[in-house]
Amino acid sequence: MRILSRSAMLAAVLAITVGMGAPAFAKTDNTFSGIVRHVSVQNIKVYDSKSGQTLSFVIFPKFDQIFSEDGKTTYQMKDIHAGQYVKVYYDQHALGARHANRILLMKSNNVIKRTE
Repeated sequence: MRILSRSAMLAAVLAITVGMGAPAFAKTDNTFSGIVRHVSVQNIKVYDSKSGQTLSFVIFPKFDQIFSEDGKTTYQMKDIHAGQYVKVYYDQHALGARHANRILLMKSNNVIKRTE
């Protein structure tokens, strides 16, 4: 039986750890559309009437990813109000909490809002 050196053992453990951890950090955005039920500086709660599901999303400080469909018009958090339709792109990689990566403001008929 061959005994591995300390550095070889460390390299093997590191390779296994990195290999197992890589999928957890893969960037995949999920989406959720619905009516805003609650919005604050720290979170947004959205209700989907089709599924009856309500999801809450953490908003990180200095969040500035609120757009119109074409991506040319940006909005601030103060522009989002309860009762508006939104589409939230989110992931759940940071500490296991759902957090918004991007929010699209939509019209009341679920069409993405445009401004001229």
